[in-house]
Amino acid sequence: MAKFNWFRCRIDAGALADTHAARTREVWELAGGGVSPAAVPWRRGDAGFSLIEVMVATGLLAASLVTLAQLFGVATRSNIASRSTTYAAVLAQQKIEELRALTWGFDLAGLPISDTSSNTAVNPEQPNGGTGLSPSPSTALNENTAGFVDYVDQFGNKVGTGGTSPPSGAIYTRRWSVQPLPTNPNNTLVLQVLVTRNLARGAADQGKVARLPEEARLITVKTRKSQ
Repeated sequence: MAKFNWFRCRIDAGALADTHAARTREVWELAGGGVSPAAVPWRRGDAGFSLIEVMVATGLLAASLVTLAQLFGVATRSNIASRSTTYAAVLAQQKIEELRALTWGFDLAGLPISDTSSNTAVNPEQPNGGTGLSPSPSTALNENTAGFVDYVDQFGNKVGTGGTSPPSGAIYTRRWSVQPLPTNPNNTLVLQVLVTRNLARGAADQGKVARLPEEARLITVKTRKSQ
C-alpha cells in the first residue's frame, strides 16, 4: 500500500499557488492595470472612517464640550451666589443680635430707659458717639446713613467708622432701621437689617451700594422689659 507523502503534497500546493498568483498578475498587466491586486494586501477590517464621518463626530464633540463648559460656569456662579447669600444672612443676624442687646426696658422704678447713644458701627462697640436704638430715617435701608450703617471685610470684621462711604477693604455693607411699632410706639421697636455686597465702583459712585440678588434682609421686634 503506497504511503501518502505529506511533504510532496505541500510543495505541490505551494507551487500551484505561486502559479496562480503569477497568472493573475499577468492577466491584470495585460488588461492595462497599474498595480497588481496581488501587490496590495486587503483585509476586511481596513475600511476605516470617511472624512465626513470624522468631521461630524468632531462637530458633535465640540458642541458637547461647549455645553459642558457652560454648565460648569452656571454651577460655579450658583455656588458663589449661595455662599454669599449665606454669609450675608449670618452678618445680618449678627447685627440683629447687637441691636437687641442694647438697653430698651424699664428701670427699678418702672420708668422707661432707652439706649440712644451706643455706637455699634465700630469694633469694639462704643457707649457713646452712635445712635443706639434711636428712630432711624425712613430711607435708612435705601441709602448709607451715618449711625445706621457699618461695613464688613471678607473675614466678618467691621472696618471704618460707619460713615456714608465704604472704606478700603469693605466687602459687605450693613444698613439697619429702627422704627416704633405703630400699634405700640412707646414700648415696641421694629428692627430691620439689610446686608449687601459692595461692587467695584469709581470715585463718583462712592457711598452707593449696588443691590445684588444674594442680599439678606432680617426683621424682628424688641419690646421693653423690666431690668
